[in-house]
Amino acid sequence: MSGVEESDDMMRCASCGIVAGVDDIKLMKCTACKLVRYCGVKCQKDHRPQHKQACKKRAAELRDEILFKQPESTHRGDCPICCLPLSIDPDKSTLMSCCCKLICNGCDYANVRREVREKLDRKCPFCRHPVPKSEEEFKRNILRRIKANDPVAIRQMGGYCNQEGDYDGAIEYFKKAAGLGDLGAHYELSVMYREGKGVEKDDKKAVHHLEQAAIGGVPFARHNLGIIENRDGRMDRATKHFIIAAKLGYDNSMKTVKEGFKGGLVSKEDFAAALRGHQAAIDATKSPQREEAE
Repeated sequence: MSGVEESDDMMRCASCGIVAGVDDIKLMKCTACKLVRYCGVKCQKDHRPQHKQACKKRAAELRDEILFKQPESTHRGDCPICCLPLSIDPDKSTLMSCCCKLICNGCDYANVRREVREKLDRKCPFCRHPVPKSEEEFKRNILRRIKANDPVAIRQMGGYCNQEGDYDGAIEYFKKAAGLGDLGAHYELSVMYREGKGVEKDDKKAVHHLEQAAIGGVPFARHNLGIIENRDGRMDRATKHFIIAAKLGYDNSMKTVKEGFKGGLVSKEDFAAALRGHQAAIDATKSPQREEAE
């Protein structure tokens, strides 16, 4: 049995009042606020003028519950070899074009040392595919992964298009990767919409994609949301974003939280929690093998 009992109001249509189960009537929830139910689309449309304000308020509350939840980890996830969290510093991991896995420098270094010692050909430490010997071969591998619908490869190709000034192509790849759940692609789309590259400038869409990236654990997307909220005078919301990003190990956000504490905008408790979370996130990415690789 469920631990939550539904009220009588939730068991009847908010417009016509018909009770669920009568004549096999099945009620559908308002998808935005989850507060009321309807027996059909007509009743939902008829009730809209009465329900609109409460619906928008509750939908915003539900969105904030998701938006301000602390992610368990960053969007980069764990190294598939050592299973330790990957650093948010992109220089501390390598993208393998053959399988589009991010391998930490520690595991990559250990693999190279073994291959040199045993006089073996260079291979990917994850899938054992031969390492590409040129940029052209690297891109051919990426194209093979795109055919397999790999969102990381699709986003990577979007990045190539963006660098070459092919913004229409970049948008197409980023949208497809984002549709497949790639968080980095959501961040890239936020930049494209903010700058109007390949699309018309659209601040609402830029913020939407920033939020999607932030919810998934992209710390710099979270930090940018904090900057936007700060600019618009919503300091409480800005502070929440900075603290969440700091706890993911993002240095810029930790510095901002520190300045906020000095200025009296961040409480001692929140500052201490951010400091502990920030250090814990950084420590989690460390290992003797990774330190040796540096």
